[in-house]
Amino acid sequence: MRTKFHSMLHRTEDPEGTIAGWCARPAARGNARVNAFTVDVEDYFQVEAFFGVVKRNKWDSYERRVEANVQRILELLEKAGARATFFTLGWIAERHPGIVRSIVDMGHELASHGSEHRRADGQTRGEFLLDVKRAKDVLEQLGGCEVKGYRAPSFSVSKQNLWAMETLAEAGYSYSSSTYPIIHDNYGIPEGPRFPFYPLANHKFLEIPVTSLRIFRRNWPCGGGGYFRLLPYALSEMALARVNREGRSCVFYVHPWELDPDQPRIVEAPFKSRVRHYMNLDKTQTRLGRLLSSFAWGRMDEIFLPPTKFAS
Repeated sequence: MRTKFHSMLHRTEDPEGTIAGWCARPAARGNARVNAFTVDVEDYFQVEAFFGVVKRNKWDSYERRVEANVQRILELLEKAGARATFFTLGWIAERHPGIVRSIVDMGHELASHGSEHRRADGQTRGEFLLDVKRAKDVLEQLGGCEVKGYRAPSFSVSKQNLWAMETLAEAGYSYSSSTYPIIHDNYGIPEGPRFPFYPLANHKFLEIPVTSLRIFRRNWPCGGGGYFRLLPYALSEMALARVNREGRSCVFYVHPWELDPDQPRIVEAPFKSRVRHYMNLDKTQTRLGRLLSSFAWGRMDEIFLPPTKFAS
């Protein structure tokens, strides 16, 4: 059955026209004094790079380390007096409800990372709708609060599935942070907007891209993840500060497993995947502590969704 959302977005047969529409509907600037610290709550064996060797139906056989790693992040945030948004996998929430309670009890935003870490562009529209609705329901029941935000695994809203935006609005989400306007071998819409925009005409649903820096007519990643571990720390701090000087709030992300140098190794994974995943894990926690003390950090919903309320 067609819904009112189905008429809001150009068909994905015209992705260039759809993205041009995105660029024509920027959101108002947020509070550039505060940046969004975000966490993609998943375990080490659930990452995209290992899907060729770690089967989803075997996940329960792996040692789970996510609870202790989330606790490390919560302690860093508490020490810095910062708040954050936790895009939490439904699969994790069902098995570790204590994580959800800790996130909510400590004043952070509980958001959705989908149910089973399936790429959004690898699902049909119907499959995607079921996945994001189920995750939202699970998280809201466990957290006792409304779940407004969603982030696609591996930023997998691509030119092949631009319909994902209207599907998320249909599922009851207020915003997404599922695009990264950079060139990457696994994701990215480099010509997409760098800053928050309204992907649906005449609808308040908001897309909030991960932060990138515009240099030499190209967008460069500076919003966390593997780049934060692989590149010198000073580059991240410099880039985020520059975006703030442009009058924009930054969106930074990290995974709990990135603070865990002792995690089990997936030795069957390809060499490139192992390098990306394991390099500098022993440096992440120290770098995050430094980053949290260098900038002001808050929740996605409080920074980007109206009304925005921060003390002067």
